[in-house]
Amino acid sequence: MNRPNRFLLAIPLALLLAAQARAFSFDDCADALKTCVNDKGMVDYAQLKAHSAKLDAFLKSVADLDRKSYDSWNEAAKIAFWLDAYNACTLKAIIGHYPIQSSFFGGLRYPRNSIRQIGGVWDKLEFTVMGKGMTLDGIEHSVLRKEFSEPRIHMALVCAAMGCPPLRNEPYTGERLDEQLNDQARRFLANSAKFRIDEAAGKVYLSSIFKWFGEDFVKKCGVEQGYGDHSRSERAALHFIAGFLDKKEAEFLARGDFKVEYLDYDWSLNEQ
Repeated sequence: MNRPNRFLLAIPLALLLAAQARAFSFDDCADALKTCVNDKGMVDYAQLKAHSAKLDAFLKSVADLDRKSYDSWNEAAKIAFWLDAYNACTLKAIIGHYPIQSSFFGGLRYPRNSIRQIGGVWDKLEFTVMGKGMTLDGIEHSVLRKEFSEPRIHMALVCAAMGCPPLRNEPYTGERLDEQLNDQARRFLANSAKFRIDEAAGKVYLSSIFKWFGEDFVKKCGVEQGYGDHSRSERAALHFIAGFLDKKEAEFLARGDFKVEYLDYDWSLNEQ
């Protein structure tokens, strides 16, 4: 009795997985972002709410994606998928509560148009990803931060606040992920509200993102020498930042003889 050739059986499976990977499209995400996000990363939430079909179609594809197809992707494609899913879910959360209504006490603590006025937006509100209910916190902390050693995700995750990195008006893709994340870092660090150096005062001002997630930079950007006597996570963050600065600024950071201060985070809505 002839037995089937295992190698030949594996070929159709490989082709099927490749076809499934190709079948997942970011086109709807691209259309939604191009329509409602300008070149400065500001969002027209009123327009997005009135014309949400493309965003909804992308989120449906995120919900329906087959796990086996996802597992066949390379790491860059997986990271890009989760970044796009997070940002798209955030947009959906905002338009689901837009215009945002604040409580009396919430309005005293945060801007009245802030995502912080939406109760449970990160840890209670669920979205479907690959057939599974997930929160924004779950995507960020249990997947992106836990499964991938890529600190540049913090230059790409956008929680609908002015203190966040700018929202790109294009989706992340595996093929262009490195280029896109580096561009995000440059744009973020070029904003004096997120990062600046005051040599005369001997101070370096960092976004609170580097305080909250400083440990995420240690594995890839940690250094044993240079960057003064700052904490391990601060030296890693400074080393990361130096890679996107000119020579003079990078050398100043490497000397480390300055005080680090963290900037207040602007929770105002990133609205056009």
